[in-house]
Amino acid sequence: MTEKRKIDMLRAMIDDRDEDEGVLSVYLDMAAEKILNRMYPFETDYTGLVVPDKYAITQVKVAAFALLKRGAESQIQHIENGIHRNYGSADIPDAVLQDIVPYCKAIR
Repeated sequence: MTEKRKIDMLRAMIDDRDEDEGVLSVYLDMAAEKILNRMYPFETDYTGLVVPDKYAITQVKVAAFALLKRGAESQIQHIENGIHRNYGSADIPDAVLQDIVPYCKAIR
């Protein structure tokens, strides 16, 4: 999936046609790092690694999740007019990343 397509999907998911493309790219890059961290848990340098196409939609979902929490990243509880928000984790929940399979090698 192209970067342009990911940005278009992300715009549709967050329902904001006016969001700056640079900002969306940053969130997609952050989502890519989350995915690569899950795929390669023992790597420290992700240079040259890219998110496989099968995780492109997951990358957009992670970016949308982070974008929609913008401004309330570390919110623990918020109650207003009957609406309750309580984020148990300021990071991406494991449920969003659960389908990512870690890469491993067998020792010979």
